[in-house]
Order: sequence, then structure tokens, then C-alpha cells
Amino acid sequence: MASHQIAMQAKGLVKRFGQVTALDGADFELRAGEILAVIGDNGAGKSSLIKCLSGASIPDAGEVFLDGQRVHFRSPMDGRRHGIETVYQDLAVAPAMTIAENLFLGRELRRPGLLGSVLRMLDKKKMLEESVARMNDLRVGIRSMKQAVETLSGGQRQCVAVARAAAFAQHVVIMDEPTAALGVKEGNMVLELIRRVRDKGLPVILISHNMPHVFEIADRIHIARLGRRAAVVNPRTISMSDTVAVMTGAMKPEDIPAECLA
Repeated sequence: MASHQIAMQAKGLVKRFGQVTALDGADFELRAGEILAVIGDNGAGKSSLIKCLSGASIPDAGEVFLDGQRVHFRSPMDGRRHGIETVYQDLAVAPAMTIAENLFLGRELRRPGLLGSVLRMLDKKKMLEESVARMNDLRVGIRSMKQAVETLSGGQRQCVAVARAAAFAQHVVIMDEPTAALGVKEGNMVLELIRRVRDKGLPVILISHNMPHVFEIADRIHIARLGRRAAVVNPRTISMSDTVAVMTGAMKPEDIPAECLA
């Protein structure tokens, strides 16, 4: 359950690409144990924001804090080392490899002793066992961890990518359009998995254009507009139409009723 403790924060982020200003003094706050949806029109700065938060992009100005400590990410690996995992829209799964191999992609376990340290042999048995345990922990119903990912449905592939992020994240999971191009049943399956990730204590940043999904799953909604944070609203007290109006500029943030702010 979400608390008012801040898990991740950004102050005054600026990111420019030549003459284009993608982030123009953007602020951001993610609370511990919450699903925070980030919405905005194309060009609002959503992608630039999550890239700066994850280390995929270096801001030109501003500060990022993780659990109250200022951090300086120079690469996505820096973000990973600080316990931040990102699931991008393209998933970055290896279709021909098994589910277990995909869960440990880039983090393969070596056999103990000389077999691992010298011959660099993989500990496939342990990776398989841990994969089964982690997928069971998140209640992802897949028949065998030895299946190739290319044999899975789109929703199941997305679940593998989300489970991989949840398995290794220690602080934050960022998800970029996780239900895009999925049918209703598979989209709901992914939403349920995101809830389980949150319920395990990991705060989730969810970037999505799917407003019904946002209102179904988010604890709070961060509205990005013109490279800044326009408002943070409560999906239980604000209407979807008013949220879209703020997002598009048809409603000014100062006109949002106080009880709708979060």
C-alpha cells in the first residue's frame, strides 16, 4: 500500500536535444509502494523523463534522488546498480531463448568453482530453479520455464519482461506502455501482474496512453505537459475527461478542484 514516503524524486530536470527542449524544469515524485501513472500528449516529455530517471539519458540540469540520496546516473547500468529496472515497449527479450534464459539475460549465473570462474560454464540448473520460484512468486502461469519465448503469446512475453524486472529491481520498476498492442484478456493479465509487483513492495512508474488502464490501476496520476509536471491527480476523485483536459491544455492545472489533487 502506498505511503507518503518518497522513494524517488526529481527536481528541475532539463533535457535539450539541439533546439528542442524535451524537459523544461520537470519535477517528479514517486511514493513508496505505489503505482504512479505518467501520462501526457506526444512531446510532453514522458520518455525523456523516464530515461533521465533510469540512467538512459543524462539531464542537462536538475537533480534525481533515490530514497532521499542524490544520485548521478551516467548509463542504464548505473540505474540497474541502484535497483532500478525498466521494461521498454520493445521488451528486449530473446525469442529463441528459453524463459529461464531470458530472466537471467545479462545476469547469467556461473557454475561454482573452476567450472564457472575459469571455464565460464553457466549454472543452468540453478537459473531454472530460481526462474520457477520467481514466476511462481508472481503467480505467472506458464507451463515450463524451458519454453522458448517465441512460443509464448504477446501477453505472456510481456509477463516475462515484467517478471525479469521485478526479480532484480530493489527500488523501482519503470514500465513503458506495457499493455500496448495486447488484447483485453492479455492486457488484464499484465495489469494484474503489475499489481502483484506493487503489492510485493516495489513502487511502479507506469507510462501509458490507455486511460481506462491508468484509471483502473494507478494510485496517482502524474500529468506531463510541455516538458513539465502540470499536476498530480487522484484517479478516484477526478474524472477521466478532466484528466485528459489538463493533459491537452483545455483545463488549467489551477482549475483542478483541491479534492482531485494527490
